[in-house]
Amino acid sequence: MRHLAIHTACTLLLAAALPAYANIAVSVTPEQSSLGKGDEVNVTVTLTNTGSTPQRLLKWRTPFVPAEHALFQITRDGQPVRYLGRHVKRAAPLEADYIVLAPGESRSARVELSSLYEMGVTGAYSVRYLTSNAAPSAKAGSQIVVGDLASNPAAIWIEGRLPRGTVMPQLLATPAASAGLTFSSCSNAQQTSITNAFAAGTAMAADGLEYLTSRKQQGQRYVNWFGPHEATRVATVTSNFTAIKDAFETRPVKVDCGCNEPYFAYVYPAQPYNIYVCRAFWTAPLTGTDSMGGTLLHEMSHFNVVAGTDDHVYGQSGAADLARTSPERAINNADSHEYFGENTPTLP
Repeated sequence: MRHLAIHTACTLLLAAALPAYANIAVSVTPEQSSLGKGDEVNVTVTLTNTGSTPQRLLKWRTPFVPAEHALFQITRDGQPVRYLGRHVKRAAPLEADYIVLAPGESRSARVELSSLYEMGVTGAYSVRYLTSNAAPSAKAGSQIVVGDLASNPAAIWIEGRLPRGTVMPQLLATPAASAGLTFSSCSNAQQTSITNAFAAGTAMAADGLEYLTSRKQQGQRYVNWFGPHEATRVATVTSNFTAIKDAFETRPVKVDCGCNEPYFAYVYPAQPYNIYVCRAFWTAPLTGTDSMGGTLLHEMSHFNVVAGTDDHVYGQSGAADLARTSPERAINNADSHEYFGENTPTLP
């Protein structure tokens, strides 16, 4: 719960400190303002380009494709509600990964929220669309510009299956499970590759933590991926790598090979320590940029009980831009942790 609280606080801070995405108005409209325990929680999300120029949006940061990230900030009686869906690791976006809203154009999608968030407890819910979106800036060449897609909060009362005030337990791996690596739907060859990748990821986490605890935080490696040295941010990254290393070394990790999607991997951040590897994982190198070992480190950082990271940007170029322009986001970005751990090319 500590990492969930920290992650939520960081999200609120970012929302307050950084501007909304340029010229995109977002609205959230519930189908019903009062619901019973057997009702689905449907809302309509509408994105409108209020500007005079076309706006490019990453598909996976919109409600127009199946959810791969936490697109909503939801509270119940003022307390954060846990996201139960996926976090997906992708390659850096290509042009086909964007949608374009013409000036004045609106697009809407209907989203059912109770399958993605814990909404079974009776209470007053506040639902706000709030997610990062990144696109290259025409004015700044290839620089990646990150902004928030944000709506005003919408109020929903839910008479849930659990009484008001129920505290939902943190989802953990089976307490009786011992530390180590297990597999699901993996061939012998895949198990060998994953075992090697797990060892590589463990070494990356240990090397990253050793760097952070050796007072090298003002070095190029830290600055390149997390931005200028600042004590509070350094402490956050150090805490993250401490938890990532601990998860590799002491937790029961299960890797599932059943995914046939084109991306690298995904996890459900509220379900440690299960990692689902996908097609891009099998063609990645063992170490180096966007490697098998780095992918496992990336996914490990997403778990709420580890570091609770998000996916603000993908790819080395985007992560380096993020460190320069928004270090507060960089220290919460999973690819930034991966590239710091992989350290390719090697930086001092």
